[in-house]
Amino acid sequence: MTFLMNFFTFIFKVITLPLQLMEVVGIYGIYKRFFPFLIYKISFTYNKKMNDKKKDLFSNLSEFTKGNGPLRILEIGCGSGANFEFYPSGCKVVCTDPNPHFEKYLQKSLAVNDHLTFERFVVASGEDMRAVKDDSVDVVVCTLVLCSVHDVPRTLQEAHRILRPGGALYFLEHVVADPSSWTYFFQHVLQPIWYYFGDGCEVVRATWKHLETAGFSELKLRHIEAPLNFMIKPHIIGYAVK
Repeated sequence: MTFLMNFFTFIFKVITLPLQLMEVVGIYGIYKRFFPFLIYKISFTYNKKMNDKKKDLFSNLSEFTKGNGPLRILEIGCGSGANFEFYPSGCKVVCTDPNPHFEKYLQKSLAVNDHLTFERFVVASGEDMRAVKDDSVDVVVCTLVLCSVHDVPRTLQEAHRILRPGGALYFLEHVVADPSSWTYFFQHVLQPIWYYFGDGCEVVRATWKHLETAGFSELKLRHIEAPLNFMIKPHIIGYAVK
């Protein structure tokens, strides 16, 4: 099975050679303008299918509010703001994303989620959020983001730095499947094409291993099977306390 997987993965890498060339010469950058629109549309379907999971995940957000002030949330890779509807009333939100073209769709989500206070949108990668101060937020949210950052450990270090002591990182991420499954086989075979369709998304990451070694004092993590396409059915969900 390993031989077949590697063989077909190679075939799909060859098929994506034109896309690789487009990326090298900069033409692929055009897709980054279209990608936010695509994610905005897909987010409605994802939220509908994952509604119960998201409600459960974010149900205790308010417990991390410090003192009498509002809950301060920073969302890494906010995309089009698909998580806003699950945030508690009165919270203050800072959003970061490396793609500036998401801001237009972010504003659309804010228009229908006036229960929260939007502070600012920062164009920044998850690995480098120097515009955000140390120990400055109660909660960091990271959903469907660790699949596409270039450096998962570095992104988690940044989340840890930004969180105040006692704050929490909330995550919901698709991950690689069990190695004995056909899902694992097809995740690896189709990864070369998926990478370009998903603007750098990788379905073959064992993200939970990075969370386990990220230096948080407490980790609440569960593996679940999401009601989604088989390629992204395996998920991890939970939160980690600084």
